[in-house]
Amino acid sequence: MHWLDWLVVGAYLVWIVWDGLKRTEGGDKVEGYFLANRSLPWWAVGLSVMATQLSAITMIGTTGQGYADGMRFLQFYFALPLAMVVLSMTLVPFFHRAKIYTAYEYLEQRFDVKTRALTSFLFLVSRSMSLGVVISAPAVVLAVVLGLNITTTALLIALPTAVYTMFGGVQAVTWTDVKQMVLIVGGLIAAVIVLIVSLPQDVGVVQALKIAGSTGRMRTFDFTFDLTNQYTFWSGTIAAFFLFCSYFGTDQSQVQRYLTTKSVDEARDSLMMSAYWKIPLQALVLIVGVLMFVFYVFTPSPMLFNKVHDREMTQGARATEYKALERQYEEVAASRASAAAGMARAEVAGDEQLLAAAGQQFKMREAEARDVRRKALALVREATGDAAYSDVNYVFPTFIATYMPIGVVGLLIAAIFAAAMSTISAELAALSTATVIDFYRRFVRPVADDAHYLKVSRWATGFWGLFATGVAIWAAELGSLIEVVNKFGSYFYGSILGVFILAIGFRGATPTGAFVGLIAGMTCVGVAARFTDVAFLWHNVTGAVAVVIVGLFVSQFTSPRRPA
Repeated sequence: MHWLDWLVVGAYLVWIVWDGLKRTEGGDKVEGYFLANRSLPWWAVGLSVMATQLSAITMIGTTGQGYADGMRFLQFYFALPLAMVVLSMTLVPFFHRAKIYTAYEYLEQRFDVKTRALTSFLFLVSRSMSLGVVISAPAVVLAVVLGLNITTTALLIALPTAVYTMFGGVQAVTWTDVKQMVLIVGGLIAAVIVLIVSLPQDVGVVQALKIAGSTGRMRTFDFTFDLTNQYTFWSGTIAAFFLFCSYFGTDQSQVQRYLTTKSVDEARDSLMMSAYWKIPLQALVLIVGVLMFVFYVFTPSPMLFNKVHDREMTQGARATEYKALERQYEEVAASRASAAAGMARAEVAGDEQLLAAAGQQFKMREAEARDVRRKALALVREATGDAAYSDVNYVFPTFIATYMPIGVVGLLIAAIFAAAMSTISAELAALSTATVIDFYRRFVRPVADDAHYLKVSRWATGFWGLFATGVAIWAAELGSLIEVVNKFGSYFYGSILGVFILAIGFRGATPTGAFVGLIAGMTCVGVAARFTDVAFLWHNVTGAVAVVIVGLFVSQFTSPRRPA
């Protein structure tokens, strides 16, 4: 990287840590540290929530997803507005008026301590694992750009974030998120501009999107009802609805956000901001991926984007096979570029017949290129023993490092840092809160002063930061990062949501029913994940339905008998 890019990244890191550390107003009390004394404005909380959603996983994993698969992933978010409306009318006012620190405190009031403890424990496991994936995304960027190993890069991104979160609490998290949100969106817009400007002179935006559309990458709706298909209209409106209700309604990392607002109405407004803007912003991220695909159609691209594996293969025992695939890929890519140029000329000329012929030729060449890349991926997995290796996580980092102008490289890397730090800080704060409130204060030290609990909270924040960094070391190679984090979440979210449905929606649900139902829900999800090909989004439905059915059934036999 150029020294100017290093200057941009360094200045950003120093500024954001300093800004976070100075946000300590009210941080000497438990309520100030965990909930900012319930005084934050709705728009700041809303931007903080959105900054968390636009994580480094989104910047890297979703752009890679757009490159490989197009706009189809957008269907995943179709249920988000409806989920936000439902939560704004139900759980948001309920939690806000209860004056609680964690969502799981209510479960002890409604059921018993073991249900609270188990649910909070499941949150800690799922969120800490997901956080590891969040850290691995910027670790991938640094590994590609700097040539460092992922252990080093994961520590570089996680430790500074843990520092300002430890000392500033949720107030530092929120106000740094506001600034980071601006940088993230600015970085995405800069990427779009550079990609458009970098297209061939005779290829405009319309032609570029038509080229991408000919491969199905502009297809947003898939009405096929297939439980094994990850992204369809039905999984995005039914299964994802359960995921979003659980994530925004029962996940402490989100509940803690709207508990910091001044009133129920402001809490609702903070959530509705995501309902209005999340889908357009997600579309922007995917468009970056789609434009990268078109860019690499006309610009020579590597067969594989992971430089480490590429170097290992060209110098290893399977080098002859790998280089033969590289020559084949270069030939196919050249033919594909020629066909794409023919499509652009035909579209400008308005020659539908020529456009159809060139489009057919382009699709054939694209299919051949995909086939060669599949063979290369299979060869890498076989030669390296890395059976889960996926190349999509390296597309955007490679583009940034190779083709972005000086200065803009630093801006985009800083944007990815910002995306990572906003998510990491929020989740560390939530993990610390649940650890201290649901376990330490409940079971270890029920009575102590605020200074003691704050000290424990800071130690808990540091512990979870190190734990998640350990997860990050291997998470980058599990596949598309955006899918990995949702797989982690979907294993737990449905069952946790089911417990809250029992608590709030069914007066006859008993403590034993809720506890057994929660275990049954997790068991059903485990069976579905292990023995079926059902897409992971539907695990949210499986868990929630199983908890409610089993919980109500057991409650029938464990409810107190009324005297005759």
